[in-house]
Amino acid sequence: MKKVLEHLFGHKHLDRASAKEVLLNLSQGKYNETQMAAFLSVYLMRSITLEELSGFREALLELCLRVDLEGYDAIDLCGTGGDAKNTFNISTLAVFVTAGAGGRVAKHGNYGVSSASGSSNVMEYFGYTFRNDAGRLRKEIETSGVCFLHAPLFHPALKNVAPVRKQLGVKTFFNVLGPMANPSFPPNQLVGVFSLELARLYHYLYQQTKRRFAIVHSLDGYDEVSLTGPVKVIRNAGEQVMQPADFGRTLVQASDLYGGATAETAAQIFKTVISGNGTPQQNSAVIANAALALECAGIYSSLPDCLAAAEESLLSGKAQRKFELLLNANR
Repeated sequence: MKKVLEHLFGHKHLDRASAKEVLLNLSQGKYNETQMAAFLSVYLMRSITLEELSGFREALLELCLRVDLEGYDAIDLCGTGGDAKNTFNISTLAVFVTAGAGGRVAKHGNYGVSSASGSSNVMEYFGYTFRNDAGRLRKEIETSGVCFLHAPLFHPALKNVAPVRKQLGVKTFFNVLGPMANPSFPPNQLVGVFSLELARLYHYLYQQTKRRFAIVHSLDGYDEVSLTGPVKVIRNAGEQVMQPADFGRTLVQASDLYGGATAETAAQIFKTVISGNGTPQQNSAVIANAALALECAGIYSSLPDCLAAAEESLLSGKAQRKFELLLNANR
């Protein structure tokens, strides 16, 4: 690691093979916490390159414990986190809205970094037990339309570096990698990123796959469709800037999306919204993200149809029923 750090501290970059080797070594516990912290800090000072991202991703996917969900045509709704916006659990709620509208979701998630409660935090709060047993996960997606893949159980590298990430308390390149490393390799993905630069990197890498994708970045910094302003959406067929009106919604304020300062508060917001009793602004953000997921997965033929299905899923109780079915199947 010393040679790697000297190379990086000299304002040089890693090639793809070197990046892959570093992550493989990290997963095998070859570096101590100080070395890992120094390595991660490099990418707090500068952006990750395409070669580095490609190498890190290749290592993670090579190492991961794979889950066979073939036949479900699943979609993942996942954000990089690290946008420092501390929103409520929009994408996790959108998972159940998507399922309630007929989609199948293999959700890849982790504990929060830039918010009080990430997707794993809120699921754990409600009693969901994380497992990497493929049979149980298939039972859950069969029963409820959703299964949850807690990243550290499937990625040795993430597990080894978790204490360092927690102590740093800021986004690292592992936030960038997370959405790319779903161990079930879903054929569809809605992914939110915290910068336009990262959206471009994702676009380049996802073009090399057979996946149907929608990459989103709200231009005021959110790693999801926030409806606080315009959002860049990059799909297989091209890219566009969309306005809240394109989702049939009005502009919302940042304060409308606040997720609270504690896991308990975040869970209460989640419970309120999933039961159909969220504010119009909270509901709108969840519906917009779920609609893009439904469109990406090809569940309905047009975005207006996807929006209508997502709204009906949330407000009729279908989304809440999917959430309850998942918790029951997990017991």
